[in-house]
Amino acid sequence: MESKSVDLKQTIQSAKNRLLHEGEPAPGRAEDARKVGAGSLYGQIRAARAGRPTYLLHDGPPYANGRIHMGTAFNKVLKDFIVKSKTMAGFDSPYVPGWDCHGLPIEMKVDNELGSKKAKMAPVEFRAACRKYAEKYVELQRQDFKRLGVFGRWEQPYLTMSAEYQAVIAGAFVDFLDRGYVYKGLKPVNWCLFHRTALAEAEVEYENHTSPSIWVRFALKDRSGQHPLRNWRGSASTG
Repeated sequence: MESKSVDLKQTIQSAKNRLLHEGEPAPGRAEDARKVGAGSLYGQIRAARAGRPTYLLHDGPPYANGRIHMGTAFNKVLKDFIVKSKTMAGFDSPYVPGWDCHGLPIEMKVDNELGSKKAKMAPVEFRAACRKYAEKYVELQRQDFKRLGVFGRWEQPYLTMSAEYQAVIAGAFVDFLDRGYVYKGLKPVNWCLFHRTALAEAEVEYENHTSPSIWVRFALKDRSGQHPLRNWRGSASTG
């Protein structure tokens, strides 16, 4: 009996897609990006959830110092899961995105772009260049996050360099001052000689160091030969 040949490729049920070339926009991607704005689907969700119990996700903002990467994308998508799940659970869960527009990460990128030109710039000119750089990447990151399908108030984000944001910080400081929480003290501030800017404690990295110092533990006794702190927590103290 003669066996029939079977084209196994024809037995596979799979989607038939045309692979896109690098840089070629996917069909419907621009339309999907428009849906996440406040004027379309996101706005309709806000209107439908008005008056319901509120759930707010306080999102730590990314730096506006470049395009998004796997870390920032993963962070934003996970938080979007939370906001959308709370919305589906019946909460009014608005999401206000924001960007950190200050700090060493942005200054370093601007330094690299300016090169030797920075030495001839006044501080106010350098700050203006940093602002312009941050504005550029706020817009680029916003487009990228919208393409990922993240819902939010993208047309009205909060920016740490905006006058409104800085006014809120100044007002909060005045409140602390009125309540007596502000005092003058001394604290060392790390300074970067290369970038000529103050460093946060989290920005300082310490290398491993081998020291010739030696630490020896001795029992602490008073002049009578007794342990003066013997009764402290029921045991003798050593120092």
